[in-house]
Amino acid sequence: MQRWLIAAAVTCVAATGCSEASDGKTAQTARQPQQAGPTNPLVTAGHLAAVEVADLTGDQHAMQGHVDTMHKDMMRSMHLPDPSRPIDHEAARAALRPLQGVSSSVWIDRSNLLVMVGGGQYRSMGTIDRVCLALEPLGDTLGVVVNVQDVTATTSEGADTLSRNCQLAEGERGLLQSKREVDVLDPELRRVFRAQQEAR
Repeated sequence: MQRWLIAAAVTCVAATGCSEASDGKTAQTARQPQQAGPTNPLVTAGHLAAVEVADLTGDQHAMQGHVDTMHKDMMRSMHLPDPSRPIDHEAARAALRPLQGVSSSVWIDRSNLLVMVGGGQYRSMGTIDRVCLALEPLGDTLGVVVNVQDVTATTSEGADTLSRNCQLAEGERGLLQSKREVDVLDPELRRVFRAQQEAR
């Protein structure tokens, strides 16, 4: 019985639900994109305790579920996108069309999504956050770098591309994800943009 209580307590702490559920001040701030970071040792301890409980009760399904979750957490701490949850490129472009300020979007390569916005106020990390949130239902956004360009820019600074991986800090990239220079666009890519904008 003692082992059960310990396991339940550790799991509750790891999930941060016990302390926060009783606090009426739980944050109701604007939703933020998922973030990939280091593995939380308390969460890992909770999973290990749950694995032990599942082993004691003979629940192989629950045990495998916790092991799989720990493996995914480890992969995320290594900034490795989940290969089983790639984002469909056309579905992603469709998801971005309703976003305010977005003129068009195109995938430059497997990881880099170029988003054209109409106005300097939309060339921001806030726009990248909104793009990432729109993509989350489609798959693992750790595999996506959002590049934002203002099509109305009148200065070289305003025309610079703002880039960030959806789940990492500015300048960071996922494992095996190279940094790409997107400010110099080839004529074919410019033609594609013009065609997309005229079609809207």
